Amino acid sequence: MKKPIPVYRYPELKTANQTLRQSLASSPAESFDALPATAAGPVSPDSLFSVREGISAEEALVHVSLLLKCAEEVSDEITERGSGLERGLIWSMVHSVEMARAVVDALLDGRGGR
Repeated sequence: MKKPIPVYRYPELKTANQTLRQSLASSPAESFDALPATAAGPVSPDSLFSVREGISAEEALVHVSLLLKCAEEVSDEITERGSGLERGLIWSMVHSVEMARAVVDALLDGRGGR
């Protein structure tokens, strides 16, 4: 099956997309080592927990991947018990979490960190 070529209703979106692609292609790829370490900060204003300062980007991404995996598994369990609109909303959340984890895992796999 051939993938259709996108038809842009708004020419400015096509121009913005081309500009972004050119910019990404011309800039050198940075390694995780070039990214800054984490800054300390609470998870939420009232949280007992916080993010530690000085965690490498790679280690932080590994942890994010694990958290997303947990959210994916919990969501899968909840989806089985849902019905109607609930089930659709939960499925949408599961799909979003899976996509987010796929992006994080792809970054880590590209680095060889997993």
